[in-house]
Amino acid sequence: MNDLDHRVLGNRLDLFHQQEEGPGMVFWHPRGWELYRVLEDYIRQRMRRAGFREIRTPQLLARSLWERSGHWEKFRANMYSFSEGHETGGEESASEARALCLKPMSCPCHVQVFNQRVRSYRELPVRYSEFGACHRDEPSGSLEGLKRTRAFVQDDAHVFCMEAQIEAEVGRFCDLLRHVYADLGFPAFSVALATRPDVRAGSDEVWDRAEAALGQAAFAAGLQFEVREGEGAFYGPKLEFHLIDSRERSWQCGTVQLDFVLPERLDALYVNERNERERPVMIHHAVLGSMERFIGLLLEHHEGWLPMWLAPDQVAVATINDASAAYATRVVQALEEAGVRVVLDDRPERLEKKIYDAREMQVPIFVAVGPRDERDQTISIRERDGQQVVLAIAEGVERLRHAGTPPAK
Repeated sequence: MNDLDHRVLGNRLDLFHQQEEGPGMVFWHPRGWELYRVLEDYIRQRMRRAGFREIRTPQLLARSLWERSGHWEKFRANMYSFSEGHETGGEESASEARALCLKPMSCPCHVQVFNQRVRSYRELPVRYSEFGACHRDEPSGSLEGLKRTRAFVQDDAHVFCMEAQIEAEVGRFCDLLRHVYADLGFPAFSVALATRPDVRAGSDEVWDRAEAALGQAAFAAGLQFEVREGEGAFYGPKLEFHLIDSRERSWQCGTVQLDFVLPERLDALYVNERNERERPVMIHHAVLGSMERFIGLLLEHHEGWLPMWLAPDQVAVATINDASAAYATRVVQALEEAGVRVVLDDRPERLEKKIYDAREMQVPIFVAVGPRDERDQTISIRERDGQQVVLAIAEGVERLRHAGTPPAK
C-alpha cells in the first residue's frame, strides 16, 4: 500500500477509518463527512437541474419483492436476508415470519413509487433520484477500503418514459455526466456498450429492441463506444462510463441502463394517448456509482489535494502571535458567514509550524493574521503554490468565497 492509496490518505487526513468490528463498513470522521456531504450536495444540485426529483425509499423490504423483480434469483448470494422477528417465539410463529432483505439496489423501490397512482402519458418522463443506502454481502477477501464495501450509498436515478423519449433522455443524462466529470477533474473518459449476458431476463425480441435503442441513443448523444458482448445487466443493456485518472487507470463509474423487463415484472403502467394501458420504459442511471468508492477515486486521483470547492477545510486561518487572536476570530467569523469552510489555528506555535501542519492536512489556502493586518484591516492569503497576496478583509473574504463555490452553483 503506497502513500497515495486512499486508505493511507484517509488516515493521514483524518477522513475515515475501518475496523474489524465493522467489516466492509466505514466510520466517517468530521473532515471526511464534510467531504461526503459537499459531494452529495453537488450531485443533488446537478440532478435537480437535470429534472430529477429526489425521493427516499426503505432499506428493508420483504423478500417477495426481490423475488418478483428477479434480483433474488440473480443476487441472493450477496443479499442480507433474515426472518421478521416475533416476540412470542416458537415454531408456529417462526414458520409465519416473513422473509426480509436489506436492499442491494434501489430499482424495484422506485417502481413502487411510480406505481402508487395511475400515470398519464402527459406526465412522462417521470424522473426520480435517490442517495440509496445499500448493503451487499461481499466476500471478505474482496473488501478494499472505500473501493469495495458491504454498506454503501448509490446515487441512484431512474426515468420512466415512452420508447419515443429514450433518445432524448439518454442524451440529457450524457450531457449531465460530461459536466460533472469535468467539474470533478476527469475531462477524459471512455464508453462501452454492454450487451445481453448468457443469463438474463426477457426475450430475444425485447433485447433486440433494447440494444438497438440504446446504441442509437448513444450515437445521437455523440458518444463513441466499444461493444462488450455479454456484459449487460440481467434485465437490459447498459452504457458504462470509464474515467481515466491521473495515473492512467480506468474506473467504471457512471451507467445508463435500458430496461424493458422490470416494468413488466413489477406491473408498471401508464395510460397512453389512446386511453390504453401501456408499459413504460425504465432507464437506470448513476453518475458516480457508489459515493464511497468515488471518494476513494477522488483522493487517489488528486493525491489528497482536492479542488478547493471539495476540500473539507478550505482555509486555515493562523495567528502570528497571541495578540492577534481576537482579530483572527473575527476573520474566521467573516469567512464562515460567507459559507467558507475554515479552521482556526491559534496555538502558541511558530508560524512556520502552522504552515507546515496546514499543508500536511492538505488545506488549499492559508491565511496568516498579525498586528499589521489588524491595523490595516487586511488578510494575507497564501495559495498552495506559495503565491501570496494581501487584501482588505472584505475583498479577501469575497475572493475566497468565490474560489470555494461549487461549480453547480
